[in-house]
Amino acid sequence: MTMRHQPRRRLLLLYITAVSVIGIGGTAATALTREAPPELNGTRMISIAFLAAFAIVGEIRPIVIVRKGEETRKLSLATPAVLAVLAVSGPVIAIGVQVLSTLIDDVRTRRPWHKILFNGAQYAVCILIANGIYDPLARDLGGVRTPGAHALRMGALMLAGLVMIMLNWVIVGLAIALSTGQPVRAPLRTEAGEFIATHAVLMTLGCIAADIAPHGIGVLVLLIPPAIAARRFASAGARHAHAAAHDPLTGLRNRSELNCALEDALGAGPRHAGQGPGLILLDLDLFKIFNDTLGHPVGDQILCVVADRLAAAVPDASPVHRLGGDEFAVVVDGTVEDARALSARMLAALDDPVRIDDLELLVRASAGIAVAPMHGDDVAALMKNADIALYHAKLERDRISIYSPEYDVNTVERLRLLADLRIAIDHGSLDVVYQPQLDIAASRLVAVEALARWNHPTRGPIGPDVFIPLAEDSGLIFRLTTVVLDQALAQLAQWRTKGHDVRMSVNLSARHLSDLGVPQQVALALQRHGVPASSLVLEVTETAILSDPARANLVICGLRALGITIAIDDYGTGNASLSYLRRLEVDELKIDRLFVSNIRAEGHDMIIVRSTIALALELGLRVVAEGVEDQPTIDTLRGFGEVVAQGYHVGRPGPADAVEAMLIRVNGLPTQAHA
Repeated sequence: MTMRHQPRRRLLLLYITAVSVIGIGGTAATALTREAPPELNGTRMISIAFLAAFAIVGEIRPIVIVRKGEETRKLSLATPAVLAVLAVSGPVIAIGVQVLSTLIDDVRTRRPWHKILFNGAQYAVCILIANGIYDPLARDLGGVRTPGAHALRMGALMLAGLVMIMLNWVIVGLAIALSTGQPVRAPLRTEAGEFIATHAVLMTLGCIAADIAPHGIGVLVLLIPPAIAARRFASAGARHAHAAAHDPLTGLRNRSELNCALEDALGAGPRHAGQGPGLILLDLDLFKIFNDTLGHPVGDQILCVVADRLAAAVPDASPVHRLGGDEFAVVVDGTVEDARALSARMLAALDDPVRIDDLELLVRASAGIAVAPMHGDDVAALMKNADIALYHAKLERDRISIYSPEYDVNTVERLRLLADLRIAIDHGSLDVVYQPQLDIAASRLVAVEALARWNHPTRGPIGPDVFIPLAEDSGLIFRLTTVVLDQALAQLAQWRTKGHDVRMSVNLSARHLSDLGVPQQVALALQRHGVPASSLVLEVTETAILSDPARANLVICGLRALGITIAIDDYGTGNASLSYLRRLEVDELKIDRLFVSNIRAEGHDMIIVRSTIALALELGLRVVAEGVEDQPTIDTLRGFGEVVAQGYHVGRPGPADAVEAMLIRVNGLPTQAHA
């Protein structure tokens, strides 16, 4: 217990002691000073015993009232029974019945002794106050048997019951506030109309029980069917309310609950800029590929595992909501830093692979954050801006992104660019250029790499570093790659008919390595253009392989079974080792330009490149050095072994006719055309 919590703890103990003393002392004083109730005959004693049993069962099996999809309050059926006992036999016996039923439930649920004492004492206080409202009028009208007097007695009993309930609500709410440090209004906050209406029904039941109790147990048993019906009706309502507020697949709260939680958090009171509440939107990366490739049942299993992990990663005060598909959300009562920290915890919860049957899948996610009031002061604004931040996180691969006004412009701009890219792909407006690769030892051009280029009709050239990530994140990468592969194989078929024996390299994205249908699609493309599989090289990055090694290996093995060569592009920028890549059965290694461009500096880069080439050649891999910009680099690489060079010094990416002219110039005129 920290120093700042000690005063609150002392105040709580003082409050519990005061309530206990008042409850126990008031009960004792009433028992000593009050006369025995009149006409406490055998019939009434049996009725009181029945009501006591009714109270015990009602305390153990309360009616659950669900509000906004969550269990917020339990209504004890002991309350109307105790109210009836109060009218029939006075406050002391009523307190005894209430304490007995509460004690049985407290012992059954193993509550601490101080809570048991407090519960009994606070109920005693409530019953004594209720009796103070009912008893004077009941005494005044004791001998009056007119309908008006009867109505007044029942009205007084109803009022006493409602006061008893509301006083109990306040006493317990104050104890919770002192215990948790919440503002007093927090545990007391509820729908007043709903609260009064539901308890008025119970108090009506208590008034009826009080009215018929003198007639014996035979009439009282008629209260059992409506009590059972009320409980079942409430249980059915609770189930329906839960279903309406929760996602049926994952059991998480749904979008409507998120809106309610965000509205409540925003309505809690004014705050300084950046003090919250905050909204975190989280979306799974590449989930559509899992869903489309493995099927919706597997996709559903992934979502359930993800939901469980996210729910375990967040505090109880910030439950996870599923908004639909693979999108989740959390309301954070805190600052930007709090929201970022919670986002990091949620993403870290997905670090371990998700095991579905025999598959191990690496599921990754991105998160967007918007925090009130600086990012919006209503639900719609926070949702919109958190969504924009999420889009930015996925596009920039930041994983966690906090909303910034500049993202609005960028988002609209990117969406327009995405629409234009889709049109360009559909209309065949993308260009494919080719960059040659030189076998240094043989001084021959042995391969070309096909590269997509986009000359926008109004914006001019759009760099591949802009439109390729856009295509990957939007799913257009499949159609874009299909266009590039088709044009590249068509061009390779033309060159082969002219006698140019070169390989053609085409890039695959991480999305392709999760699609088990890729080998069949590539096989059909090869067949369509009449090109042998041995002439095609498919390049993938090591990070793409490591994002889901098991599935990547299946795709790679399927492609190699066709006779296609697999190359690792940009080697050295990820985390894969050569031995690991060898186990994945790749054929070619492309050393990243970052290392190759500095190999003449006699530093670490030269050692890395030389060692990598030696080990790769020893493993039987073909080696391509990217970023070769001058002749001295060629000369240095020549001393490292059989290396293929690619870079501006060998040749810039260019149209097919320019590359064909270069093939003739470097390799000489072909001697034999391929059929």
